[in-house]
Amino acid sequence: MIGRIQEHLEAIYGITCEARAETFVVDREAAVQLGSTGRAEEELLVAGGAGEEELELALYLAPSLLDRLKPYEAGPVGHILDGDLDGYCQLAEGVSHFLYVAHTAAHGRALSLLELEAQAEVDKFAVCLLHRWGEGVKAWSEELRRRLFERVSYRPRLSTQERWRYEEANRLSRSFCTRLMGHVAGRRLDRLLSDLRYAYRLGAEAKLRHFSSGM
Repeated sequence: MIGRIQEHLEAIYGITCEARAETFVVDREAAVQLGSTGRAEEELLVAGGAGEEELELALYLAPSLLDRLKPYEAGPVGHILDGDLDGYCQLAEGVSHFLYVAHTAAHGRALSLLELEAQAEVDKFAVCLLHRWGEGVKAWSEELRRRLFERVSYRPRLSTQERWRYEEANRLSRSFCTRLMGHVAGRRLDRLLSDLRYAYRLGAEAKLRHFSSGM
């Protein structure tokens, strides 16, 4: 499942990443040793960067999360979207974080946590949307937008700064994905992919400004 999500994201954005997320998955004990907060079912742990020669990554995915998705591993992704959209999106978020950090590092670019979170929200929308591209996609996109961007809640133990970052990431990604809805309604897949790929390659403040434009 992890590999399938990474392959789908790479296809959406027209990129290739030699590093495979599934080979960087660690257990809880290793995650804690690497500085995990222990508060989330998925967490990307990063060491190095900021001028250091090597960037070290580890991806923690809770066993309970992986167990929830096991029944869907062999079947069409559409079954997961019906049965456990939340679980699938948590897994997709972890893979999104991994892929985006690896991609930006390969291009020698630093990134902010807000940029990382906002891109992950867009990635979840894109990957779930495109699994059901075709007849009925407009209604699905509207339902997906409501579920990902409107019917949201935040963990109560978040710090003020963390809460702001997640809320701002939601606001920015919601604005961008709302602008994409015209391509969905018109079934313009080429334009949709073009806009997604353009935004993906923007960095830092340029990405955040692009996400928020038109609000």
